[in-house]
Amino acid sequence: MATSFSYWDDCVNHRDLEAMWRVPEVKAEWLKAGEVKGQKVHLSRDPDGQPYLTQTEMRAVTDIIIRRNFPSQIDPRMVCAIAELESDRQLLVMRTTPNSKELTVGLMQILPKTAHWLMSDLGYGAYGIEGSQALLFQPFTNVYFGAAYIRWLSNFEDIARSEEFIVRAYKGGTKRVTHKSTLQFWKSYLLAKESFPSRNSFDERRSEFRSGLSQAHSRTGSVGSFVLLSDISKETSGDTYWDSRVSAENMEDMWNHPVVRKEWIKSKQEPGKVLMAVADIILFKYLQTKKMKSTILCAISEVVSMRFLHGVGERPGIMGISYSTAYWIYMQLGYRAYKLESPEDLYNPFVSMYFGAAYVTWLSEYEERSFEDDEDNESVSAWSFDDEVDEERIREKGQAV
Repeated sequence: MATSFSYWDDCVNHRDLEAMWRVPEVKAEWLKAGEVKGQKVHLSRDPDGQPYLTQTEMRAVTDIIIRRNFPSQIDPRMVCAIAELESDRQLLVMRTTPNSKELTVGLMQILPKTAHWLMSDLGYGAYGIEGSQALLFQPFTNVYFGAAYIRWLSNFEDIARSEEFIVRAYKGGTKRVTHKSTLQFWKSYLLAKESFPSRNSFDERRSEFRSGLSQAHSRTGSVGSFVLLSDISKETSGDTYWDSRVSAENMEDMWNHPVVRKEWIKSKQEPGKVLMAVADIILFKYLQTKKMKSTILCAISEVVSMRFLHGVGERPGIMGISYSTAYWIYMQLGYRAYKLESPEDLYNPFVSMYFGAAYVTWLSEYEERSFEDDEDNESVSAWSFDDEVDEERIREKGQAV
């Protein structure tokens, strides 16, 4: 039976649909089209009746997939531009490859056998396709495997590859990167890429809301209002508000922190203050007996992630602690104040800070030294947090925070 989608609800799970509603541009577009949250959301259709994604929806799906699975590793505009050329953003497109006559499917026109190889051999299993090839028509699944293939191409044969190599190899395979058959695709890609706005242009539009909110906070100091994340956190994020990232309890804790409350009411961010508050709250609520200093955690975060909510490179979250390590701490050491169900949970600053603090605590106990043993324990524990972190930089940051 042919695959057919009428609604977003037909082709995405509840978690992904909720993530779409949380993207301000998508929410605005859907509400303008008459959609109602809690009811089924209609897919857009072209004149031929084929379902497709708008540019806003395409960018949102891509951002969510990259944020969860490939943070700071793939340019979302590359994914969007390839989808634009390969499928015109149509969900149900199937084409035959010129050479092998195999079918490519979906937004990213991925070969089913390539998706199965990525899943079985390379471990890309965030979205399963076992039992039904039709699952590849689903937007999140298709974009996920397309992005995974791009990630693999970017380091083909353990060599960091150029954007041109990746794009032309995606179209024609690694053996046709310099072939004339992929040259036009590369040229068209450059044009298509420019049609997708960068995240910065989204943020420019959001700054208008930020200005209005800043004035409102200055006048009222209302705890009930949404509080905007700082610009540095939005660089790789689709979320605009603290409220979309942390629990109501943590939001209340932040508002009750005197430095943060004063900072938010005035809407004048000073680097380090909000981070320090997160560290203070975590230590006060969960690790009071450990006598750890918040400067330890802040120094680690400054060096490891530069306070980016998604982390830097392959290290997720503000503390740069891997999901496998955090999960081990959760399961084996019994630190369960925060649920840990997926790598995306570590993008919550409180969750990342909590498991980072737990790991530093474990390291100090593993080395059989107390936080009171050494006045300069910041550098010792923090340096142990990651062999690649420069101890001198940690020491400097610890003194500066």
